[in-house]
Amino acid sequence: MIDQTPYEKLGVAEDATFDEIQQARTRLLSEYGEDAKRKEAIEAAYDAILMERLRMRQEGKIKVPEGIRFAERLSKAPAKESSAPVKKTPVWLQRLLDRPSLSDVLLPGIFFFGLSGLLGFYRDAADREVLQLALVLGVALSVYFLNRKERKFGRALLLTGSGLITGLIAGGLLGSWLLPQIGVIQLTTEQFSTILTFFLLWLISSFLR
Repeated sequence: MIDQTPYEKLGVAEDATFDEIQQARTRLLSEYGEDAKRKEAIEAAYDAILMERLRMRQEGKIKVPEGIRFAERLSKAPAKESSAPVKKTPVWLQRLLDRPSLSDVLLPGIFFFGLSGLLGFYRDAADREVLQLALVLGVALSVYFLNRKERKFGRALLLTGSGLITGLIAGGLLGSWLLPQIGVIQLTTEQFSTILTFFLLWLISSFLR
């Protein structure tokens, strides 16, 4: 095969189409696939033909389909790095956040929004004992829904306790400022802060783990 032209090595005519050249290459590779030297000679002949056809195309002598594989296209150009910095979520936040299913969001929502509705419309809901009982029930629900995700009771208690304290403080401050300006909503500050706490506990038990 040393004195043969690339066309002769592939067993095709010099005016062969690209499909014929590719078919010849595929056939020879499957036939001599275990012979490394023969395989290398076939690939070299194939690339030589393609380089010649590319040169002829650049000179305007022939037209080459855009889909044809040329030897110079084998090396891929390095990907351009984006100038914009890629923002990555911190590892601690990835471990904390959850991707809940629809049921994981709806089930806690039914309980917490149900409790909020009872506190909003029940006449005796302003009674402190009723509010305390509702908060105890809400805390228990939050711990239950968090604990069933990864079976980490201590973590469930910590997240629920943080949500409880944050909700009561924020609700008390926001309620004392907002409720006097909204005369339509007949809620006490304690009721408002409890309802806001339930909303926060729902977010925690649904979207944290």
